[in-house]
Amino acid sequence: MCATELSLAVMKQTHLSLSLALLLGSTSASALAATPEQTALAALRAAPIVDGHNDVPEQIRNRFDSDFTKFDFRDTSKTGGNGKNPMHTDLPRLKKGMVGGQFWSVWVPADLPEAEAVREVTEQIDTVHRMVAAYPNDLSLALTAADIERAFKSKKVASLIGMEGGYSIGSSLAVLRQMYRAGARYMTLTHTKTTNWADSGTDAPKFDGLAPFGVAVVKEMNRIGMLVDLSHVSEATMHDALDATQAPVIFSHSGARAMDGHGRNVPDSVLKRLPQNGGVVMVVMLPDYVSEVSRQWSANRAGEEARLQKLYPYAPDAVKAGLASWDKANPRPQATVQQVADHIDHIRKVAGIDHIGLGGDYDGMDSAPVGMEDVSGYPNLFIELAKRGYSQSDLQKIASGNIIRALRQAEQVAARMKDVPPGEARIAPAQP
Repeated sequence: MCATELSLAVMKQTHLSLSLALLLGSTSASALAATPEQTALAALRAAPIVDGHNDVPEQIRNRFDSDFTKFDFRDTSKTGGNGKNPMHTDLPRLKKGMVGGQFWSVWVPADLPEAEAVREVTEQIDTVHRMVAAYPNDLSLALTAADIERAFKSKKVASLIGMEGGYSIGSSLAVLRQMYRAGARYMTLTHTKTTNWADSGTDAPKFDGLAPFGVAVVKEMNRIGMLVDLSHVSEATMHDALDATQAPVIFSHSGARAMDGHGRNVPDSVLKRLPQNGGVVMVVMLPDYVSEVSRQWSANRAGEEARLQKLYPYAPDAVKAGLASWDKANPRPQATVQQVADHIDHIRKVAGIDHIGLGGDYDGMDSAPVGMEDVSGYPNLFIELAKRGYSQSDLQKIASGNIIRALRQAEQVAARMKDVPPGEARIAPAQP
């Protein structure tokens, strides 16, 4: 063989070897590509979920009279009866759902007189502390972002406290400060009713957003390091709070209004402001907030009930029978995991991946999306998101990265404001 022929043979052999290597490398990469299930599991192992809103404290009060000798958090699956569904949350299901942090909601009814609301929410905060103390191997009280991360490492559920409804401070900045000292790390400015200083999203407005005292509340929350929660408030209140705050806001359990028109959900006008603010929408699971069809069904059912009551004010049994007949003819539509993912898609499109979290509202609702019927179902949502192309990094931000970052930024704002004196703003108490 001449030198030229030998050179050509070597070149052909080299080309063949390179082609084979590329083929094998491609096959190996294909074989090793993570499935959606693997991507979701890897994300949740690296960044367990921190959920923004769970109403277990309310259930402990309503079902068990806040008596821990009657309550067993190791299994609440058999807590139905007396017209109630079983609870959505217990320790094994939190573990199965890969929930590593939970804001426990301390909610009391919005129609309580303010002084009574202050007393009852204080009792609810006490319930959370007692719950954590009762299960020290499973739960860990968390007051800071660093506490959450320490709880992750110890395989405990970081337990934070979120106040739902600004009426629980009795129109007093001093009470607000004491609630923070007791452990509350966010406060929802309103619930279903407009307060003395902030408009609710589901009640008649009084202030076109925040009253001056409401602005003072937001600034004092910044000063002490408490997250401002804008779930339940009106669109005008959302904008006023964003104008007033120096720290990221959160929506502890809300969806995207473009996907479901409920007043509890966040409009695009607000979503567009979150990148500048750093805020986080923690996506809710309550069907009427997730599914527009479900929301319309609920409105139609309420209308039918009102019609029957108008027709038969003297015959409650006739109203009950008529409503049962309507229910049979109009089965309630079910929300789905896919619809929850649609809300997340929309928030990512408008605000970006850094502004999404999760706030299920478990044990504060009668039903939940199919596949996410209780807190154990969260991995199903992450699998759906991975199927839609969300990366492991994206999923880790949604699970807990974004809310931990927002809490840490609120702490940093408070540190910068350490020399600012406590707020002194006051308003007259509401008249009965």
